[in-house]
Amino acid sequence: MKNIISNINKAFDHRIRLGIMSILMVNEAADFTTLKELLGATDGNIASHTKALEKQEYITVEKSFINRKPNTRYLATDEGRKAFQEHLDALEKLLSSGKQIKRK
Repeated sequence: MKNIISNINKAFDHRIRLGIMSILMVNEAADFTTLKELLGATDGNIASHTKALEKQEYITVEKSFINRKPNTRYLATDEGRKAFQEHLDALEKLLSSGKQIKRK
């Protein structure tokens, strides 16, 4: 069974990081408030999990001002998109292998 889970990426183990990457895979970018609202997470949760993904170089952060208010946007990097797709593929493989177990 270890072989089946070897490609599951620990960076995406937490539901908030999984959610952030899921949002960024289907959108060009998302700002802090959007992530917070979509995921129902606190400011601290979004901040710590985006920092973890940024440290892995799976996302990049863009800071700017819109109407004199700070705005933080997150974008998935090519490396992050590749790693997340490999993670999803590994989960699919794990799920399909569970169907193949023969019961005695």
